[in-house]
Amino acid sequence: MSQSFTIEPGQAHDDVVELAKAWAGTSIAFAITTTGVGNLATPLLLQNLLIAAIVCGFGFVIHELAHRQVARGYGAAAHFAADNRWLLISIGLAFAGIFIAAPGAVWHTGVSDSQRIGKIALAGPLSNYVLAVFFLVLYPLLFLLGVQDDMFLYLCMMGFSFNAWVGLFNLIPGGPFDGAKVLAWSTPVYAVMVAVGAFMAFYMNRQEVYISIWGWMISLLG
Repeated sequence: MSQSFTIEPGQAHDDVVELAKAWAGTSIAFAITTTGVGNLATPLLLQNLLIAAIVCGFGFVIHELAHRQVARGYGAAAHFAADNRWLLISIGLAFAGIFIAAPGAVWHTGVSDSQRIGKIALAGPLSNYVLAVFFLVLYPLLFLLGVQDDMFLYLCMMGFSFNAWVGLFNLIPGGPFDGAKVLAWSTPVYAVMVAVGAFMAFYMNRQEVYISIWGWMISLLG
């Protein structure tokens, strides 16, 4: 879960270190969940850890960086702070087969109007939608370049699915979620974002749809 705040914490953070902790923590938790406790001593863990680092870690880091950069673009003081407690909790829950990610939050101060706060919040889910499309297009390109390993197929499918769901999940219109701030700024923008996310997560996120889209792209590009 990603969060944006409009209050300034009392202590500054090194963004590189904080983002690295969030990347590592979410990737480890996701890899343990997808591998299963019974398979942690097998090479499958290393494969899933690599995929998690690309799909899960990358998805969350880009999400938070999008929040931060838009906030800074408005002249706000903004930085990312990892939530160490929730990172450890997420790793612990992963051993029970439960994946919950709350890697941290972007803190920003100096922006108070609902439009700018809404756009800062919008940047996170929107970045996940862009990443989902990136993974959707990536496999046909790899296929045409002769890279046809099943691991890359799985990585691209997981990349699309994960980012579509993360983007949509963060649009929950309440609490600390991005959706509450987007909705407070613009109902039409919020409705479009939810519709796009729902279409990707519920309709496009099916094997037969992947195959159809990828077949079309390969024939078009080939």
